[in-house]
Amino acid sequence: MPTGDTAALGYADPFDTASLRRAVLDAWTASPARFREDANAEEDLLRGGYRDRWFVELAQNAADAAERAGITTTLRVRAVDGVLHVANAGAPLDADGVAGLASLRASAKRGSGGVGRFGVGFAAVTAISDAPRVVTRDGGVVFDRARTARAVADTGAPGLADELARRDGAAPALRLVWPTGPGEAELPPGADTEVRLPLRDGLDADDLVAVAAAQAPDLLLALPALAAVDLPDGIVRRTGDIEDEEGDTVRVGARRWYVVRAEGEVPSALLAGLAVEDRARTVWRATWALPGDGVLAGPERPDVLHAPTPTDERTTLPARLLATVPLDPDRRHVRDGPVTEHVLAAAAARYPDLVRTRPAEERPALVPAAALPASAVDATLRDAVLGALRTAPWLPPASGAEDLPPAGAQVLDLDPAGPPEVLAALAERLADVLPGLVDARLAAPRHAAALAAVGVARVGPAALVDALTGLDRPVPWWRGVLAGLAALPGLTAPGTRAELAGLPVPLADGRVVAGARSVLLTGGDEALAARLAAAAIPGLRVAAPGLDDDPAARELLVALGARPLEGPALLADPALREAVDRSVDDAEEGPDADGRARLDALAALVLDLVADGHAEQDLGALALRDTAGGYRRADELVLPEGLLRGLVDPDGPLGVLDPAAADAHPRHALIAVGVLDGFAVLRDDAPAGPDHDLDDEETWWAEEVDPAADHGGDGPDPGPLVAVRDLELVADDRWDAAWPVLAADREVREALGGARPVEAAGDARPWPYTAWWLGRHGRLAGQPPTAWRLPGATAVEGLYDPVPDDVAARLDPALLAAVGVRVEARVRCAEDAADLLARLADPARTVPPARAAAAHAALAEAVAAGRVAVADVDPPDRVRTADGGVRDAAPGRAVPPAVLDRAQLVAVLPPAALVLPGTGDPAVLADLLDLAPASERVRVTVREGGRAVPWDQMPAAVAWAAALGRPLPEGVLVLHDRLRVLVVDDDRGGAPVEYTPTAWVDDAGAVHADDPVRGLVAALSS
Repeated sequence: MPTGDTAALGYADPFDTASLRRAVLDAWTASPARFREDANAEEDLLRGGYRDRWFVELAQNAADAAERAGITTTLRVRAVDGVLHVANAGAPLDADGVAGLASLRASAKRGSGGVGRFGVGFAAVTAISDAPRVVTRDGGVVFDRARTARAVADTGAPGLADELARRDGAAPALRLVWPTGPGEAELPPGADTEVRLPLRDGLDADDLVAVAAAQAPDLLLALPALAAVDLPDGIVRRTGDIEDEEGDTVRVGARRWYVVRAEGEVPSALLAGLAVEDRARTVWRATWALPGDGVLAGPERPDVLHAPTPTDERTTLPARLLATVPLDPDRRHVRDGPVTEHVLAAAAARYPDLVRTRPAEERPALVPAAALPASAVDATLRDAVLGALRTAPWLPPASGAEDLPPAGAQVLDLDPAGPPEVLAALAERLADVLPGLVDARLAAPRHAAALAAVGVARVGPAALVDALTGLDRPVPWWRGVLAGLAALPGLTAPGTRAELAGLPVPLADGRVVAGARSVLLTGGDEALAARLAAAAIPGLRVAAPGLDDDPAARELLVALGARPLEGPALLADPALREAVDRSVDDAEEGPDADGRARLDALAALVLDLVADGHAEQDLGALALRDTAGGYRRADELVLPEGLLRGLVDPDGPLGVLDPAAADAHPRHALIAVGVLDGFAVLRDDAPAGPDHDLDDEETWWAEEVDPAADHGGDGPDPGPLVAVRDLELVADDRWDAAWPVLAADREVREALGGARPVEAAGDARPWPYTAWWLGRHGRLAGQPPTAWRLPGATAVEGLYDPVPDDVAARLDPALLAAVGVRVEARVRCAEDAADLLARLADPARTVPPARAAAAHAALAEAVAAGRVAVADVDPPDRVRTADGGVRDAAPGRAVPPAVLDRAQLVAVLPPAALVLPGTGDPAVLADLLDLAPASERVRVTVREGGRAVPWDQMPAAVAWAAALGRPLPEGVLVLHDRLRVLVVDDDRGGAPVEYTPTAWVDDAGAVHADDPVRGLVAALSS
């Protein structure tokens, strides 16, 4: 049977290619379907998995040849006259190899540790060449698609001819092989094999060389036996020991890689599922490779699994995995099964070793981030890698040399933007407090997702506070922690500061308290600290000496609520305030010498702080020594030489400060804590009730504040309260000396309301407490100030006596008026009303009718305004009548006077029978005096006669109305020649009495008069 042009070769055939061709042609002739099958298989490989892998497959074959020879090789790539030359050193081509090249899926490398499958991968070269050659020193072979077609045609087999025609004369390229001709055995220096590829029409050799150059670095990394790729523009080399079991660095071209290699045996039980020839491959190998210039891949730019050359299985792992896993025939996809799972799991177990090759701050970047896997292989690898990373020690510790496993590890999460050196120092200090604390550099936000993926716990401010609670550490250690925290700007945010609120703080007494609030900072003031120690104040939270020597630590403590150990902060401390409030009770328990020393130390401490200008209200409970040898509250003592000492009752509740204590402390400090010199003034900007412990304060509030509030309608609002206290302690016989002291004190004058007159017209404000108290309880010449009038106050002359001349000479009128010395008739309370009624009823006083009427008007106005309740005032037995006299008013003694409620009754009733109401309401006055209104006591009848005359017909009336600016009354005037009325006074026996008034308005409103002008006046005033 013809075998193509073999008989005409005329040269050696060292690999007996003739037999190989004959066998193939015989098989095709016997079964054209076999020809079709081989053609389809080669085409499938070319168009499928091997369509763009020509350089990958040649490099792989070269690496296998070098490995079989026990060497490493350089792959040389050149393009000469349209032919691509790829040469390498290594085991040369042999007969088995030729048979493999000419046989699909029948590799000559069974059971070896090589990568490729001869007869499969070589098909990739047909993508660029229809006549590939493989040349060695002992001979070579050539494939030729056109030559194969001619050989098929030469068989004359009808079935083959039909199949060839059906394919337009195209035959498989790699099924028939011929020996190379003479002169083709010359190889480049050092090469054992060269593949020569005449390029198809339309292909550019330079482009193919560029493809080789682009793929060379990855192939050098993937194939250990391939040491370099020699390209026209230079050699791409790999340097370093990729075989190092512990990991090493290799450089491929200009790129450095960190690598970790592993290998092992596949358990025999797992091999059953593999193809027969693959079962002999029991050794697996895996290499993790990480580029030195950063992570290799990620969710946005996946890499691929290398097996060890590239597959189509995409991966998102930061490093590249090169592993000998089973592949499908096209070598693009991993074959699922237990061997694949075993190899991937074993490779993942070594991944932490790769992570450990990197510096601490770079390691978290090698943890697969939380993202969707790029393939099923990627998902398997990611899960296995994460599992390995969770248990293997690879996290750099904050302190010490041993790496930590993520399980049980912790990372500080205090301030992601904090200075790295501060975080590192803080983490090192806290390493023995927080077990498993990792290097602080791993706390950066970019590492958060990676550490979370492997289960590293984050220690935030609140968790740190919990960890520190209950620790017993020296003060320098605590100061270092505070300084570290203070140097982190992120901890100044209000929310974060709140999480640090419970940060433990060591105190001077050895305690460690939770939280800095109310802790006092010594700031290095040893003298003050010593005084505090002498006072032995229970519960005082003073920071341990030296704790706040670092300014940053001090600033943090202040931000968390601590206060510098300064006067205001110390005086405001609840513990000191409690010690002050308790000091007198402690003194009353009869303390021993040590106890008295502590009381004196406390007093000295407080007084020194106050003396330094740190005035504080309400320190009056401070126990100070008195002249009797005991202790009293400061506000119950007077200065030995003070103004008040000569005014108070020596047997009263006030004591005298021990002169030694008075000499030991500045006068202003003693006064500031409540020791009395002059009169003390109390201030309250918004008093809510009579709760200031002032003498008779409740009465003042009821008489002055509540009525003023009713007047204003908005509830009690006395305005700011400025009040002189302890006035009740002035001895009754010392008031003459007390008034000049009061008058000379600016604060007292302020408390008097600026010395405004208490009787200022239209002033509805409350009478200031101090003025009210002095007016009620003070004594001027033995009498209350309200019992006197100012010398020039003629409006109340006769009712009140002028203040004595010596008083008027010593005290100014404004002060006297402010404390109630009378300026005009005004009634502020029931007591005032009773006093005024008594003065009106005093027959020894000469009170003209007008002043009596003004006094009656003041009484009625006080009742109408609500300042006086009628029920609170007893009706007087005697009253001042219109004639200026005093008459009995009690029923049963005589006919009582009546309150004049109609002015015209003056014309028919005697003045002695009338009480003049002035401008006040007669009905209110009658109710207060328990008298009847005059109009209810008498009946008046006009005698008949008279004539009705219209007002506008009387010239005199018209003229006077115009002069008065008033309109004429409506109706008519009943004009009498002589007007006479009959008056019946029921209280005086009921006998009618005739009067002759000049004008009268009867009960029906008719005006009667004997003169038009008098009638007009009566009409206009009715």
